[in-house]
Amino acid sequence: MKKILLPTDFSDNAWNAIFTAVKLYAEIPCYFYVLHAYEPSTLNLLDAKSQQRLGVIYDSLKQYSEQQLAKVLDYMNENHKNSNHSFETISKSDTLVEAIKEEVSKKDIDLIVMGTQGATSAKEIFMGSQTVKVLKNLKKCPILAIPADYNFQVLRSMVFPTDFTRKYEKSELLPLTHLATQWKAEIKVVHVAVEFLLNDTQKANMKILEDRLRESHFSYHQLPFDTNISSSIEHYVMETRAELICMVRHHHGLWERFIKEAVIKKMAFHSKVPVLFLSEHP
Repeated sequence: MKKILLPTDFSDNAWNAIFTAVKLYAEIPCYFYVLHAYEPSTLNLLDAKSQQRLGVIYDSLKQYSEQQLAKVLDYMNENHKNSNHSFETISKSDTLVEAIKEEVSKKDIDLIVMGTQGATSAKEIFMGSQTVKVLKNLKKCPILAIPADYNFQVLRSMVFPTDFTRKYEKSELLPLTHLATQWKAEIKVVHVAVEFLLNDTQKANMKILEDRLRESHFSYHQLPFDTNISSSIEHYVMETRAELICMVRHHHGLWERFIKEAVIKKMAFHSKVPVLFLSEHP
């Protein structure tokens, strides 16, 4: 049974992430936890009168959270008829990051699915930053980021960018290979580089990756770039009509150090297709 955490703020974007998750994993037995976090109480920092006023506010937030979660649960139970899937709701007085951290540990979560608002003015600063905060603080759990308004229908191909500078563990690739198997989808391993001559370490890592993907349908491609990896990947995805990007968070620290480009942050904000951020391994 796959355990998937679905953080929500009850927005259209959050609903879209839920719908994408249930469609993407339609054939997989899943237990979905729908989580809503509202800000923690700061009552102990205030005087008695202020505490009383804020207490009323937080009681109201708690009531709102529980009522809206009940509506989500009712809707999914009424409209989502899939015997593979079960739903549970969680309401927590905490920051989003801390609430997710606690539930990932307590429930042994396999995957977090979150909506992203996209990079448009203040939306990038507020909604997008929530996804990036979770990416930065929950490095041991895969995260699937769903762009606003993305309408998922089918998974035919996935893009996996790499420069072969590190070894991939079999376990960290499982979220990718499981999706490839489930959907019979192709994994496009895309070598992103200025030049494509491999050193001995890269050749060895490429061979290991081939072994890790041997039971999946995969192909190799070369993608040159000048200064912007994110745009290069995004254009390639659009050209090939791939439905998902898969990235290893730890890996791209190297790219970011060399070209001063926050690849992970940019992909979370700008991608037009879902991005699966795999766990970070040492």
